Amino acid sequence: MSELLKIKLTIADRVYPLSVSVDQEEALRKSAKKIEAMIKQLEQNYAVRDKQDVLAMCALQYATQLQQHHHNEKESVSIENATLDHLNKMIDEHMASF
Repeated sequence: MSELLKIKLTIADRVYPLSVSVDQEEALRKSAKKIEAMIKQLEQNYAVRDKQDVLAMCALQYATQLQQHHHNEKESVSIENATLDHLNKMIDEHMASF
């Protein structure tokens, strides 16, 4: 069993102590840093005083980005499948001519 690290992440001026595996630490720290940057950007661009509102806007933006990424992945797979189907059809037609 892997050993857990005890780390502290600060998000929206609150400290969150966590026990994480070694392979999760870097991703969690990067994620917390991105959230903090987005919070700062939202606070600068909008007259938002309540941290809960800023966190809700941040969560919505990240969820939207994730949804868009998922949609783009599905479109990409669909295009790849259509291309492979077309190539398979061309190969079948070519092989049938022998």
